[in-house]
Amino acid sequence: MVPERDEEPVATATDGLAAADLAPALAVAAVARRLGVAPATLRTWDRRYGLGPSEHSAGAHRRYSAVDVDRLLVMRRLTLDGVAPGEAARVALATDVRPSGAAGGSATGPAGDVPHQPAAPGRTPGLALLVATPTALVDAALAGDADRCARLLRLGGSSATGSSAGHGGVAGWWTTLVEPALADLARRTVVDTPGVDAELTLRAAALEALRAHAGRPPAVGASVVLVLVPAGEPRPLVVHALAAALAADGADARIVGGPVGPHHAVELVVMTRAAAVVTVGRRLDPDLSTVTRLAQDRPDVPQFVMLPAAAWDAVPVERSVHVARSFTGLLHEVLAVTGGASEG
Repeated sequence: MVPERDEEPVATATDGLAAADLAPALAVAAVARRLGVAPATLRTWDRRYGLGPSEHSAGAHRRYSAVDVDRLLVMRRLTLDGVAPGEAARVALATDVRPSGAAGGSATGPAGDVPHQPAAPGRTPGLALLVATPTALVDAALAGDADRCARLLRLGGSSATGSSAGHGGVAGWWTTLVEPALADLARRTVVDTPGVDAELTLRAAALEALRAHAGRPPAVGASVVLVLVPAGEPRPLVVHALAAALAADGADARIVGGPVGPHHAVELVVMTRAAAVVTVGRRLDPDLSTVTRLAQDRPDVPQFVMLPAAAWDAVPVERSVHVARSFTGLLHEVLAVTGGASEG
């Protein structure tokens, strides 16, 4: 019996073409959605810096190729990190972008890795940047990728791969990146393998980012702000973000852990000489007995309470008690009474 020969490979019309030649060109609206910017921003970058679409066919609008999009990802990442647009465009245009399948390169990763990028001012060359978006963060958390979460969440401008430095300090980091990602995860039904918990992965990375960002201890004599959680509630991640944002503006923010009864809360205020007390809860039926007791025994100490809107009616009506309706609003109000100036 004569053994069968392997079939000869059949040449096709696409043989030898780079992946960039095969990838579909994108309209400005599609690219704007991918980058999270307005179409007008892309047109401005095209007009001012030459970062526009290169694909063109007769009778049709110009479209963005895979290489064009990767350059725009570099531009977007650098501007988020605080690099001036002109300098960011210069770096983006100088970037050796190689779309997937092109010789010697790999594609932009699912969470926005940008390969072969020259170092931006103050950064270490050879390390990929990440585009820090809620979607990228959720993807990393669902994959149980703690390292990628950490890189996406890194705060401050000194990191070589830090991706969230351009989100406007801790307040912007929380309101535009972490909080939306947590809300997205809360809406999903997830089947995890043992040892993988998307929310815990995200929380752990966020706490590490806040620890690394904390820096020096507060100055001697800084205004003390106590951050409490209503009795019976777990401590939410937002209290750490709030304390870090307050500390960044010079306050001595202290998160109170463990059970704290009304009498104990009054003692803590006296012991620490607190300039303000913040209570952050998530339940619709919060136990605010501590808020009531503090308002009665220490009316000279301003209190700020942040709860879901449906629970606002539960807040005691006292001269020293104020309802905060948002993270940013709460930060501004507390800093107003402690002498700080809101960051970012």
